[in-house]
Amino acid sequence: MLMTDSLVPARAACRAAYLAAEGFEAPLLAELTRLGIGVSAWHGRLALSPDPPAPVAWALDIWTAPQEIAVPSVKAGANALRAMQRNWSAYPVAHFRRLALIQGLLPPVKAAPLVFPAPAPTAHLGAWTLLAPDLMLASPTKSSPFVNGEPRFVEDRTGPPSRAYLKLWEACTRMGAWPRPGETCLDLGASPGGWTWALAKLGARVVAVDKAPLDPAVAAMPQVTERGESAFALAVEPVDWLFSDVIAYPDRILELVRRWTEPGAAKRIICSVKFQGESDYASADDFGAIPGARLCHLFHNKHELTLIWESPSL
Repeated sequence: MLMTDSLVPARAACRAAYLAAEGFEAPLLAELTRLGIGVSAWHGRLALSPDPPAPVAWALDIWTAPQEIAVPSVKAGANALRAMQRNWSAYPVAHFRRLALIQGLLPPVKAAPLVFPAPAPTAHLGAWTLLAPDLMLASPTKSSPFVNGEPRFVEDRTGPPSRAYLKLWEACTRMGAWPRPGETCLDLGASPGGWTWALAKLGARVVAVDKAPLDPAVAAMPQVTERGESAFALAVEPVDWLFSDVIAYPDRILELVRRWTEPGAAKRIICSVKFQGESDYASADDFGAIPGARLCHLFHNKHELTLIWESPSL
């Protein structure tokens, strides 16, 4: 069992903490183990490590400078955080009443849902939790600008044929770029058209590739061209963006991505890497080895990672 309701006391000082998405503690632990990163304890979904922080794909958020702080009182806890910086987000696991009282003494964090396209928040944000009623773990720096690594968007509940567009919005927000009007996008594995819809709404020209048909409303959008072909048989050609949400084994997706990262192909790539089971997890390392690529587990992902890549020429 990976999670505990309360912290098992660590044997060594915590130098980094990795927050898994709900239900994805196992792949996070497997990745940490492959990377030789120790886990001294779990606090809910937060893996505490005695080793320095490192990039980890299966972590929604990485606390990069955690420190334990004695909390003899609610006021003392709030004062300790305020003495370090202004903005803090709480990760609640236990001791909820005391945690809420401390958070109530801190300046509120404005975390309104984003209206896409919009840049990620730039305000400095730290993270903290209570390991025990009188012991806090606080990190003034962390990898994600979002509270607990969870970006929220103002959703469109009428236009898209599925909620898959939220993955695309989150990936583009993480990249800090999105298709502009007139740019050319290939959307592989497009049916029923959630990603195609989102791209066309941005004003981009979209070629949707899938043997299954698009939702009729998406296919009728003026910027959309539908091609009933296999994503793996498609000839490589210059495009501004390649998007792929194809369902296939990781080794096939890896081969596809490598083709499209060649010079004269895609300038930017956002690609889902789906996993069938634990035996596939190690294959994620091969994607991370592609120069310029980074893998991440999005808040809106399921049993998959998302590859984000930009051409070195940009």
